[in-house]
Amino acid sequence: MNAKTNRTARAVADVTRGMLLATIDIQASPERVFRAVTSQELTRWWGSDDTYRTTRWTGEVRVGGRWRTDGVSRDGKEFSVQGEFLEVEPPHKLVQTWQYDWDPAGSTTTITWHFEAIEGGTRVVVRHEGFGDAQAACANHAEGWERVLTWLSENDFGSEP
Repeated sequence: MNAKTNRTARAVADVTRGMLLATIDIQASPERVFRAVTSQELTRWWGSDDTYRTTRWTGEVRVGGRWRTDGVSRDGKEFSVQGEFLEVEPPHKLVQTWQYDWDPAGSTTTITWHFEAIEGGTRVVVRHEGFGDAQAACANHAEGWERVLTWLSENDFGSEP
């Protein structure tokens, strides 16, 4: 990768607009990174022993298709996140709704993934929006996306799921 690449995940939240942007550069092709976020392979990299671990991913990767992840927190509490695919343009773009079971309001937000080919890999940009007045949730998700994109960048893209 050249000197202009960003191998450290960064996220910025605009809590007044209820949205965040996160980005990282990954040494793998857009096709490979897209597959890592849209398949059971996600359970290999999304999480860590000191936070939480995603244990199951199911989904039908098509417009209108549903997806769901299940996991367990560090203290053993089970959780799930689910939604619907709104746009699917492999390997460049993925838009999905996001609803997590620990949200007392049952809010649904939207995540847009962009996978841009760059020299030596892929620039991943995540836009997560729809937090409304939930400023703390927006800020917390910005921190969370930095962790998630770091985990993604550490995935073993050389081995098949």
